[in-house]
Amino acid sequence: MMKSFFIGKLEVKLPIVQGGMGVGVSLSGLASAVANEGGIGVISCAGMGLLYRQTTDNYPLNCIYGLREEIRKAKKMTKGIIGVNIMVALSNFADMVNTSIEEKADIIFSGAGLPLNLPSFLKKDSTTLLVPIVSSARAVKIICEKWDATYNYLPDAVVVEGPKAGGHLGFKKNQIFDDNYSLEKIVPEVVKITSSYRERKNIPVIAGGGLTTGEDIMRIMKLGADGAQMASIFVPTIECDAAGEFKEAYIKCKKNNIIIIDSPVGMPGRAIESEFTDKIDAGLTKPKGCGYHCIKTCDYINSPYCIIKALYNSVKGKLSDGYVFVGANAYMADKIRSVHQVISILKQEYALCEIKQK
Repeated sequence: MMKSFFIGKLEVKLPIVQGGMGVGVSLSGLASAVANEGGIGVISCAGMGLLYRQTTDNYPLNCIYGLREEIRKAKKMTKGIIGVNIMVALSNFADMVNTSIEEKADIIFSGAGLPLNLPSFLKKDSTTLLVPIVSSARAVKIICEKWDATYNYLPDAVVVEGPKAGGHLGFKKNQIFDDNYSLEKIVPEVVKITSSYRERKNIPVIAGGGLTTGEDIMRIMKLGADGAQMASIFVPTIECDAAGEFKEAYIKCKKNNIIIIDSPVGMPGRAIESEFTDKIDAGLTKPKGCGYHCIKTCDYINSPYCIIKALYNSVKGKLSDGYVFVGANAYMADKIRSVHQVISILKQEYALCEIKQK
């Protein structure tokens, strides 16, 4: 039986964190469904201004309005734990953090850069917990030392993502398939860093990237992780907020269809090879302008395509004008299920592993 763990005073009854997937893949629908099963449901705030653009022509205000709506909707649908995923690379990072804290999201998960100033947004009455997403023990050490020295605050937990994750990867291209950077290598190193703070604070470690089965969960916990972050397995579900065409792309995907692409964010990404990725390779996707400036590091003049439009198009089912981010094992998806069914299968697989080991 999978064991619960605590992040601060929050008990995570099912040690599974649903990874935040943007644009619009994991919103209140998916997040609340996972939270209702005892895991942590996560809303991605990336591109929220496009999803709620009917409210005003002001993209930053749309983002704030949209995130408020999604957090409130999720809270109406569940009494479980709801988190928000906020990329450091977002140009409206501060707006999204402030909104999450004001709406009393249970947890902020923050990666795609080091969230070195994240504790500075907390107020005396804030209840939101802070969890950085990292890809190395070195990053954990830097964050812990910075937060401790500047804010007298240590992370409430840490998510470590390995190179088999979907979407943007915190690794160089030549590291992605190098065993020296595997999740199995990184997790014990991260646990060693977090354990060094144990006398002051318990910092749980959540591991993710390519985890697909109950056996994967058990394997990663044996390395010292307290929980597993899983994303791709929740895309082909009834409750996932993406269009049916997006979900079907997972079902139809084969292992050799999954490729590494260059993102305008400045990181490599893992996606399904498609008509749109072929257009990128042919230089047919150059943006004509930028009405969003969604990513701090994006220079649209030199960018091969507009990432926010590509992700928005795909989540709405227009796959010819966008691509689908996936984890390394997304090809294992075989049908659309409910979140409850997915988690039931994970529990069964985990229980079978326990029986085999007795």
